Amino acid sequence: MKISYHGHSIVKIETGGKTILIDPFITGNKLTDLKVEEQSPDIILLTHGHNDHVGDTMEIAKRCNPLIVAPNELAVYLGWQGFETHGMNIGGAKEFDFGTVKFTQAFHSSSYTTDNNDIIYTGMPAGILFTAEGKTIYHAGDTSLFMDMEMIGKRHPIDVAFLPIGDNFTMGPEDAAYAVKLLKPKLAVPVHFNTFPPIEQNPDMFKEMVTDHEVRIMKAGESVEL
Repeated sequence: MKISYHGHSIVKIETGGKTILIDPFITGNKLTDLKVEEQSPDIILLTHGHNDHVGDTMEIAKRCNPLIVAPNELAVYLGWQGFETHGMNIGGAKEFDFGTVKFTQAFHSSSYTTDNNDIIYTGMPAGILFTAEGKTIYHAGDTSLFMDMEMIGKRHPIDVAFLPIGDNFTMGPEDAAYAVKLLKPKLAVPVHFNTFPPIEQNPDMFKEMVTDHEVRIMKAGESVEL
């Protein structure tokens, strides 16, 4: 399994001949190395409806028709736009032919703003536990710190955890470092920082505060093999 990071909260997983994109915010993302027209994922996983996470999902889906797995209200909305979707909700898991997806809680908000500035409610925000090839990836989405992260880590031993550190809208470095203590992943990777002025952070601060787990600050395009 190959896992790569592509700026903001974009994660790409390649497993079993399938390519999965999580939160493909490409257009307007100054930190990404991706180009929309070059992305042809088999599956798109979405944590919530905010535009910096849904990103280019619809543009990509018009071209290559991936399965979009998302929190239910967001999946319904994208289904109304003509795309193939599968809606899920907090605590639910489903085994697909590419791996198992389980949505966890996340403490945030979730809505999609249209080109007409209409705000569409898109249900509960979520984190994602993705399991394939005997490995588990945790993408926390946008969230504050919460104590049930300890339970998530105990019930689902995590190989790689992608955790937001940008503060202002999500956890900052200190809370994210505490989240690592609760989750106990083999590897923690900071995400959701430096894309916009309100979330500018030094990821080295996060790394210095995590003293008992491995942290890797990944540049856009860097990958790990599991």
